[in-house]
Amino acid sequence: MNTNNIVILTGAGISAESGLKTFRAEDGLWENHPVEEVATPEGFARDPDLVQRFYDERRANILAAQPNPAHEALARLDASWDGELLLVTQNIDDLHERCGAKRVLHMHGEGLSVWCQSCDARHYWTGTLRDGPACPVCGEVAMRPDIVWFGEMPYEMERIFEAISRCDLFVSIGTSGAVYPAAGFVQEANRAGARTLELNLERSAGSHFFDETRLGPASELVPEWVGEVID
Repeated sequence: MNTNNIVILTGAGISAESGLKTFRAEDGLWENHPVEEVATPEGFARDPDLVQRFYDERRANILAAQPNPAHEALARLDASWDGELLLVTQNIDDLHERCGAKRVLHMHGEGLSVWCQSCDARHYWTGTLRDGPACPVCGEVAMRPDIVWFGEMPYEMERIFEAISRCDLFVSIGTSGAVYPAAGFVQEANRAGARTLELNLERSAGSHFFDETRLGPASELVPEWVGEVID
């Protein structure tokens, strides 16, 4: 099968080797906090100071992390691929972009972005929010992390599904296959007639939907696969 259009989904597993922990552990905690406390609109309304402090820490962790060979390989693919390519990430870090990847879509938001609830503006942000800084555009103290929380709609879903409907190859890297809607992307790709490949440390919950699964660290599997595609 000729490959012209590629959609790649990356999850927490690709950034784990850069020292960034996976979003949600098996015990339902994220960095020792129940996700309901720090990753829901209700949690933010109940204790905004806790949530702002939590994401201040995530922001600092992102800034301290460095891309690994998997991020670097995908950036090389992005730069060299003449066909359509969309790199959809569930991660909130900027490690793909730091390697030079351009065709990146953050479906769950970005850790280095803040969103003003008053004027709807978004800003690149590396500092703290817990001190209640004013929005640079409207001056209101109404900024929250630009993160898609549980119960909120992921970003640009229409664009993602359109890309999957046209793709020849769908590749999932470092995902659990348990969090929807991303967990359903492989089935959408199957319906579109695309070839599907999973690169993961262990088989995901949706592994049986893929044509091929390769197991191992992303920092090893992804450069190897990108080399095959580019060659």
